[in-house]
Amino acid sequence: MAHFDEDLLKSLGVTIEAHGKIPDVVVYIESKNWLVLIEAVTSHGPVNPKRRGELKALFKGCKAGLVFVTAFFDRASMVKYLNDISWETEVWVADAPTHLIHFNGERFLGPYEDGEDET
Repeated sequence: MAHFDEDLLKSLGVTIEAHGKIPDVVVYIESKNWLVLIEAVTSHGPVNPKRRGELKALFKGCKAGLVFVTAFFDRASMVKYLNDISWETEVWVADAPTHLIHFNGERFLGPYEDGEDET
C-alpha cells in the first residue's frame, strides 16, 4: 500500500484490516463527503454485482456516500467485461481520463442511498 489513512477511515466510520478485501484505490472527496472505491480490472476484475455487495458490506456504517468505479486501460479492454459491470457504478478508462461512463441510475455520479439501487 502506498498510503493508508486509517485515522481518516475511522473518522468516517470504517474499520478495515490492511490485508482485507479493500479496493485497489480509495479516494475521499471531502467537499461532497464521498468515498470513491476504485477497482482496477486487471487486479480483481470489474465491480460486478457480487463485488459491489462485498464492498457495501465492507464499508457498512460509512458516514460518507459510496461511489463504485471500475478502471480500464481502454474501451477495447472494457468490452470483454461489459456484461459483468454492476448497475449504479461508474467506469473510468485511462485512454479517455476526463470522462466517466455511468451505468444507469437517477444521476450521473454520486452515491446511492440504501433502497435506491439495484444490483
